[in-house]
Amino acid sequence: MSRRLPVLLALLLAATRLTGAEAALSGRIEDRTYVAPGGLFRVPIPVLPELGGSVADTANVVTFADDFTTYLSIASFPLDTAQIREEASRGRKDYLTNFFTSFVLPDFLQRFPGTKVENPRFLPTQNDGTLLVYLLLPGGSMFRERARFSLEPATNTVAKRGNLLFLRGDRVYVLSTELAERVLERTTYAKTPAEEDEVLRQRLLNLLAKIEFRQPPAAR
Repeated sequence: MSRRLPVLLALLLAATRLTGAEAALSGRIEDRTYVAPGGLFRVPIPVLPELGGSVADTANVVTFADDFTTYLSIASFPLDTAQIREEASRGRKDYLTNFFTSFVLPDFLQRFPGTKVENPRFLPTQNDGTLLVYLLLPGGSMFRERARFSLEPATNTVAKRGNLLFLRGDRVYVLSTELAERVLERTTYAKTPAEEDEVLRQRLLNLLAKIEFRQPPAAR
């Protein structure tokens, strides 16, 4: 596996509006459901075209965004034989922590210098072990254009994003979402770090609960 995974490539894509141009996607849209390339997973589209909802993807990442408070991404990366052996020897918690540090975090640091990891947690009963990591991203809000036109002074220009990592079959999944309110609510924003963590945790777990994964092939 390459030591540089394109976790943030979807951020660089022009969004495909839900009302047309679905042929530009690597995956496909069936009614109100996004289907990943190869049918790897499917998930109800969590944004509405009436609210500026958009979908953009690559072979590995899909991003859902709207003009209000939604920014979600689902990344999926296959593991080679060496990575599978490493996970078996390290254990799930240590492997996911190392995966995040080695593959995911460098992309954030490159795009948003000064990125800081905040309060990582391992959830042992979720998907046989899931890593939850919060990031503080200076200048890293996906809603910065909306915030720019606010009449209120900027009180919090550091975005906060939650990331959920887990294994499913021979793939690592990374779910990510931004806490848009932290940037958009300006002087009225009053959540504590613990409250922010809980909001992001619930949103990520709610997204996870809606994903339908392709069943692995039956053992011979």
